[in-house]
Amino acid sequence: MKCYLDTSALAKWYVWEPGSEAFEDFIRSLDEDAAIISPLTITEMRSLLARRRRMRELEKAHEQQAWQTFLRDIASGALNVMPLRDQTFMRAVDLLEQLPDCALRTLDALHLALADQANVNALASGDRIMLRAARLLGLQTHAFH
Repeated sequence: MKCYLDTSALAKWYVWEPGSEAFEDFIRSLDEDAAIISPLTITEMRSLLARRRRMRELEKAHEQQAWQTFLRDIASGALNVMPLRDQTFMRAVDLLEQLPDCALRTLDALHLALADQANVNALASGDRIMLRAARLLGLQTHAFH
């Protein structure tokens, strides 16, 4: 099973929070090369870590450790980065039109378009709206709230 990992779920791997243990069990159950992310995930992860430091939820050293571990996971291939292409933006527009009652935000639509581009079977997220949209698109969903 190939699974697209939304930042809201993936963050639980690098920063302990409610749901981290469940996400750890989940990510360890994935086959090699099955964890898919995007350049958007990288940007969001950096922002998330910095925001949590600013909010004093993380010490600077923990922020840097989490960031470096995340980058190592990408470099090692534990996380596979799906490239963001021009067509991805048009697919996101299509999804917004296809799911008008879903209240998808721009970045969520891009994540779903990337998941579609990667031809994944599943999506892991902590975002209820994104999970609902993924189910409507026929993806298996894994919720980490």
